Amino acid sequence: LPRMSSCLLKMTTVVLSHRLRALFILTVLFVFFASAMFFWRTGEDAKGQLSNLPAQSRCEPFLPYLPHPTGGGPPPSPGDVFFVETSERTNPSYLFTCSVESAARTHPGTRVVVLMKGLANGNASLPNHWAFSLLSCFPNVEIRHLDVVELFSGTPLAKWYLQPDHQKEPYFLPVLSDACRITIMWKFGGIYLDTDFIVLKNLKNLSNALGIQSQDVLNGAFLSFMPKHKFMELCMQDFVDNYNGWVWAHQGPELLTRVFKKWCSISNIQDNMSCKGVHALPPEAVYPIRWEDWKKLFEAISSSELHELLKNSYAVHIWNKLSHGTRLEITSQALLAQLYSQFCPATYAKMKKDS
Repeated sequence: LPRMSSCLLKMTTVVLSHRLRALFILTVLFVFFASAMFFWRTGEDAKGQLSNLPAQSRCEPFLPYLPHPTGGGPPPSPGDVFFVETSERTNPSYLFTCSVESAARTHPGTRVVVLMKGLANGNASLPNHWAFSLLSCFPNVEIRHLDVVELFSGTPLAKWYLQPDHQKEPYFLPVLSDACRITIMWKFGGIYLDTDFIVLKNLKNLSNALGIQSQDVLNGAFLSFMPKHKFMELCMQDFVDNYNGWVWAHQGPELLTRVFKKWCSISNIQDNMSCKGVHALPPEAVYPIRWEDWKKLFEAISSSELHELLKNSYAVHIWNKLSHGTRLEITSQALLAQLYSQFCPATYAKMKKDS
């Protein structure tokens, strides 16, 4: 009996020991998971608080350079300003950011829509890049995913885009950009600008217009049209009927030039720069620096000479395909540096800081 009592006592001690050990482990696990849940909820709340911060707090680094809201004035005419990025890039350059900023400043109250193919679809947040932070501080700027299939649906370009062989062509990205801009103008109307423009003045009074880049060539880097305009419909049809993706500019400037000549029944654009409601603007309007003279953008110029040069201009095309590799001394009196300083001061400040 004593031996049995001793065994029972030992068993009881072992069971209690295991229970205490199990209780200790359960207590530790409970505390761990409770702490994890607390910190997770705290982090989510903090994240929500950050995303809901007023614009003034989010945009504090750019505040000295942001425009002050102004009240009153006539309501803006209908139509958005559009920019398009057809590559997968999601890291806007200084020039890209300046283009959008200058358009947002000169078109307060008008939506400036930036469509980027590389952005995630749906409600995903924008990539962590200074340009998106800066541009989001302008209340009229919207940055969205470009759904090319959806854009082309219901147009002659839908079938063209779905042919995979086109993507092997040497100029596919610029050709895709050419296709997007004429489709946007036909579907929605408004203003289209390439991402290498610096906008000097409001463009909304230029309706059903495009610019002459040289004596007998139109360029689609700037377009302004009412929605469903017959001219843009003819451009889409010509895009498909006379398609040649192996010749540079065939689907862009050359397309617009040949459609305009048919539209006006002319052989030389200078013969009739305005017919049937469509206007070919003189070069100084949006192409004051000819593409052959692009190096002038990097040459010093006095402020008075700059004013004289651009007195009849609404915007300046920077010809990024030619100029992108050229070093710019941002604090110099170079023509381009002065444009950055005057028309996109927030981007200019970022450039100075980075340099």
